[in-house]
Amino acid sequence: MTTSKKLKIFNDPIYGFITIPSPLVFDLIAHPYFQRLRRISQMGLSYLVYPGAHHTRFHHALGSMHLMQKAVQVLRFKGVEITNEEENGLYCAILLHDIGHGPFSHAMEHSIVESTNHEYISLQFMETLNRTFNGSLNTAISIFKGLHQKPFLIQLVSSQLDMDRLDYLKRDSFYTGVAEGNINSERLISMLNVIDGHLVVEEKAIYSVEKFLIARRFMYWQVYLHKTGIVAEQLLIRVLKRAKEILDDEQLQVCSEPLRFFMKNRIEREDFDKNVLDTFAQLDDIDILSAIKTWRKNDDFVLSNLSEMLLNRRLLKVKLKNKPIDNAKFERYIIEVKENYSLSDHEASYFVFTGEIENRAYNQNRQHINILKKNGKLIDVAKASDQLNLKALSNTVTKYYICYPKDSV
Repeated sequence: MTTSKKLKIFNDPIYGFITIPSPLVFDLIAHPYFQRLRRISQMGLSYLVYPGAHHTRFHHALGSMHLMQKAVQVLRFKGVEITNEEENGLYCAILLHDIGHGPFSHAMEHSIVESTNHEYISLQFMETLNRTFNGSLNTAISIFKGLHQKPFLIQLVSSQLDMDRLDYLKRDSFYTGVAEGNINSERLISMLNVIDGHLVVEEKAIYSVEKFLIARRFMYWQVYLHKTGIVAEQLLIRVLKRAKEILDDEQLQVCSEPLRFFMKNRIEREDFDKNVLDTFAQLDDIDILSAIKTWRKNDDFVLSNLSEMLLNRRLLKVKLKNKPIDNAKFERYIIEVKENYSLSDHEASYFVFTGEIENRAYNQNRQHINILKKNGKLIDVAKASDQLNLKALSNTVTKYYICYPKDSV
């Protein structure tokens, strides 16, 4: 395979020029599997809340790789040994870490392919690409799977302070306009170090780490778990569920060929062979939106109304509570929707439903963010911080929601 010499840099609105570090990385970016990420929304349906949030997984993957280049440069300067093979493995692992996302990213995580998450599909893509590139991704795959002998390489790709999080917080903050999510990724990266094979942060950056964790909390409540975004994503899930439930083979002809395949077949993890992977690789946001535009004219009341709600942003009303939703209130809404629209219990459940959301900015039960003190000791950031609220960020906050039509009482 020959590499084109035309394009060696990308111009990114966050970081400026992003350079492509190797011919292998260039060829991976040029591959149709990766180019598909240009058509996968980074933040699902969040653009219905924040109109600027139209950036893609393609943007995010390149940004994460750029930050990884900065991290490698910093760690090498501090005397940390990273071989050329490990360096390339880091770039490939972070570049491909989200390649398994389906249309609208997390919004449809289990709708297209049930009981299979995007990490598993990402691994299938990586292993297929590894065969295409004659084993060049062996190191990247061992890092991605958490099997590499150097833990800090794994932590740079997947931990509570990895290049993935450093990019998506800064990028999503920029495109949504939510300034509270903006973090100083350069400062954090410049303070990284490695002790006993594990990634640590030097004490001088403790306030930057605090800002990072607080920004993450803000972004989850204000953006990722925004109640309007939640109801939009739930409607999207229900549109596909209803279409699978009622449409026959002839009606499914309006779908694109790859979408039709996943609508007609229940694909489990063990079914994910090369043919299924190639079909999945042809799916993107456009397939889903095109189908929904057709389904809004369907004779089925449920499918047509759900589709109309999404397309024209006439969403269900959503209320967020600190306590579980009262069952009597839920039943009252169900009865009203059934009577107003002559629906069955099952049909009404598409328009009235409950759920819960969780937010924990820092998980102390997971791999810690360790601060390297000047005396050489390591201490968990929640203990090192003089901010009382950092310990509070380690607690899981659960909120409960109910969705129902706006014309209900």
